[in-house]
Amino acid sequence: METPDSFDAIARARCWVEEAIRTAPHLGPAGATPIEVATAMSLATADADGNPSVRYVLLKQVDARGFVFYTNYESRKGLELEVRARAAVAIWWPWLGRQLRAEGAVRRLPGAESDAYFATRPRLSQVSAWASRQSRELADPSDLDARIREVEARFRETVPRPPHWGGYRLDPQRIEFWTAREGRLHDRVLAERDDAGWRARRLYP
Repeated sequence: METPDSFDAIARARCWVEEAIRTAPHLGPAGATPIEVATAMSLATADADGNPSVRYVLLKQVDARGFVFYTNYESRKGLELEVRARAAVAIWWPWLGRQLRAEGAVRRLPGAESDAYFATRPRLSQVSAWASRQSRELADPSDLDARIREVEARFRETVPRPPHWGGYRLDPQRIEFWTAREGRLHDRVLAERDDAGWRARRLYP
């Protein structure tokens, strides 16, 4: 990869994601779809004391404003983002020998954007967003089943977006493009953003 003084790192990231989606393997009927395989993104957050936690979410969009994902605002990651509105993400595509990393501030999406995405989700996924008290203790699995039945009875037709669920956008200040090379001599290009735009430089493996 070339490292010009200035280039559009978001556009490069979007190209990588699109190529990953086009080329992703299918893991079978019981596994993830190619899109899910290609967009599984680790998301690292931290609590008020700086204790880190990490989990996988699905990257739903990459545009000029950053990386978009959705979750329950009251989940562990949602609560941590309320007190520390910064995060780091990473995606690994072994079939391409590539890794993408990004760091930056995180903000909630406007309600209208979250509403629009929620409306595209399968009905069961919409119902589960209401029924699941994400990250809280589940004493008996039957409790979740009961909550699902209650939500399904409450919303016979359209399921609206819950007020505790929606999208976030990570506005990256740093994006690293990593490409595997023989002998662990991997190619690493770090792009950092300042007032003048993106600046890229190559790092040692």
